[in-house]
Parts: sequence; structure tokens; C-alpha cells
Amino acid sequence: MSTDERIQERDVVIQTIAKLMIPFIQLYGLYVMVGTEGAGGGFQGGTVLAASFILLVVAFGVDKGRMKMPEGWNAVFKSLGLYLYAGVGGLLCIIFSLGKAEYLNYCAIPLAKIIGGPATRGFWVGNIVEVGIGVTVMAAFVSIFYDLVRKEESVEEGGADEE
Repeated sequence: MSTDERIQERDVVIQTIAKLMIPFIQLYGLYVMVGTEGAGGGFQGGTVLAASFILLVVAFGVDKGRMKMPEGWNAVFKSLGLYLYAGVGGLLCIIFSLGKAEYLNYCAIPLAKIIGGPATRGFWVGNIVEVGIGVTVMAAFVSIFYDLVRKEESVEEGGADEE
């Protein structure tokens, strides 16, 4: 059975509900990712965002999922998230505090005139770090899902050749 035939077999109700839910799931994932006052964080928000892309693949098929999140962009997101996390830590540790601060010590930022006290600075820098973590986690989970789907497709193709 080809991929196009599988898409034709998909249920209209599932696709309609998925179309309605995916934007709200992604918005909730972003809220959880940067919601430092409530429960959540980068890892939790990243997993919610990844779940929205996985729902898209389950509802509409692998080809549409790869159109929305190509594997090349997925690699870019993994790298970008890691660079955000490591870059902020490196800037804080090396440049702003001249090597005297700890890694990701938000109080070391010399932006007291622009951004208020240490708590406010920590809030803004902490959100950047959380976004970096969330983007990396989201891309990693989507990548793992694509790898599992690719393996399943290769097994199905191998099984079709033997019959």
C-alpha cells in the first residue's frame, strides 16, 4: 500500500480535530516553555511542541509532516537551541564577568541600567536559556520520531519485496 493510499484512508474527523488542536497545542507548548512563574520549563515545553508535530504526522501522514518540518530544519533547530543555551552560558561566564562567574550565573550581567535588579535580569536571560532547551528538546524528539518512521518504512518495503 502506497503512502498516497494511506492518506486517503485517514479519517476526516481525526484530520479536522487535529487541524483545530495543533495550533493550540503549539501555543500551550510555547507558554509552558517560557512560563517561569508557573510549572514547566524548556524540557516540558519542547516535548509539548514535539507532540504537536507528531500529531500532525499521525493525522496527515509522514509526507505532510516532513513538508511542515523538514529534517534539514530539524537539524538547524537542534543546533540553534544548543547554541542558545551554551552561548548564553559562555557569554555570562567569559565575557560579562571576565571569567570570574559561574556558568549561567544571571547576576553577573552588567545590564543594571537597562534591566533592573538581579531577579529581572535572571528572568530575561533564563527565558532565553529555556527557549534554547525547548527548541533542542523539540527537535530531538521530532528527529527520533522521524528515525522510527523511516525504519518502519524500510521494514515495510523490505517485506513487500520478499512476498
